[in-house]
Amino acid sequence: MEEEKKIIIQKDNHIATVVINEPKTLNALNGQILQELSAAFDKLANDRETRVIVLTGADRAFVAGANIQEMCGMDYEEAKAFGTTGSSIFRKIETCPQPVIAAVNGFALGGGCELALACDIRIASEKAKFGQPEVGLGITPGFSGTQRLARLVGSAKAKELIFTGKVITAGEALAIGLVNRVVAPESLMEEVRDVASAIAKQAPVAVQKSKEAINNGWDLPISEGIELEVELFARCFETEDQKNGMNAFLKKQKTEFKGK
Repeated sequence: MEEEKKIIIQKDNHIATVVINEPKTLNALNGQILQELSAAFDKLANDRETRVIVLTGADRAFVAGANIQEMCGMDYEEAKAFGTTGSSIFRKIETCPQPVIAAVNGFALGGGCELALACDIRIASEKAKFGQPEVGLGITPGFSGTQRLARLVGSAKAKELIFTGKVITAGEALAIGLVNRVVAPESLMEEVRDVASAIAKQAPVAVQKSKEAINNGWDLPISEGIELEVELFARCFETEDQKNGMNAFLKKQKTEFKGK
């Protein structure tokens, strides 16, 4: 019998919403979900009509972690393969051309927190919970959590959260810069939609080049980062959107960008 799909993609007006749909396990990441998530981002990355991607979980969780039952019996080689798979998929999300917004509706623990960290923007419900509790299971974070969390909130705070396995509230996550904003649960998707719509109205190539400049310039010496930005800035002048956008500005007209 064919397995039920665990990833749902919904599209509306240049915005694609990717929903992890396995509520009986609080959307815990297993092999099937990871492979479907990878395939979904492969598809959307090449979709010119999709300008923004929203990633969320079904029911009351974003992703509660990796599937412990699946992981429990792994040996060294199996664990390394699992970690490599998850990390490569999350890197694919991080480097996806379009901006990715995590709509964190509930638990984002372990692999779920790592998944949120791979997104560009994180907007959380007041009910959301964040944490890297892996040490309590005898393991480290395995899907790049030690790397992205430290880069986002600083090494001292990342070490505190990872070493203690502490689970924090959405408000605490906001205070340390883990999320961009916190909203009432009933307003979460509306707030995310507003941000996604604001991005989708901009010139798609310019947004993508801006993401590329930030992601690729982050760890470069400042002189090389500036050089990268100048190169990507210049490439925008090869697009129709740049010409139309600037001409419309001078004429005090509105522009509908085409992504060309």
